[in-house]
Amino acid sequence: MKRITSIALFALVSFITIGIASAQERAVKANVPFDFTVANKLVPAGTYTISVESYGVIKVQNSDRHVAILTTTTHDANESKTAKLVFTKYGDQYFLHEILCPSADMNMAVPASKQEKWARGQEASLKGTGQQVYLALNR
Repeated sequence: MKRITSIALFALVSFITIGIASAQERAVKANVPFDFTVANKLVPAGTYTISVESYGVIKVQNSDRHVAILTTTTHDANESKTAKLVFTKYGDQYFLHEILCPSADMNMAVPASKQEKWARGQEASLKGTGQQVYLALNR
C-alpha cells in the first residue's frame, strides 16, 4: 500500500513540475521604450516579461519597477513569423494590443481597456485613427 501511495505522490509531483516548466517556457521579454496601458493600468517604460499564467490569462511583469499585472486575453487569428508586441497608439498614449510569438506559442489579443475605448473615441472625434506600433520581442 505504501508503494502505491509513493508512486501516486511521485506522479503528482511530476505533473506539477511539468506544468510549472511548461508555463515558464511560455514567456517573452521586451524592452518597451514608452509608458503604456494594460488592463486599465498605466505602466512605466522598461523591460517586461510577459508569461502565460493560465488559459486566457497573462502576466505582464517588470521586477525592477515592482509591476505585475494579470489580464485576460483571447486567441489572435493574426499570425507573425517574427516575435513582437503590438501596441495601438492614440495621441501620446500606447495600449498593449497583441502578443505575437510563434516560438512561445503565444498568439494573443488583449481586450481594449476602458481607457483605450475612451482614447479611441477622443481620437475619432478629432477625425483621427489609432496607429499600430510594433516592438520586437526577446525569447
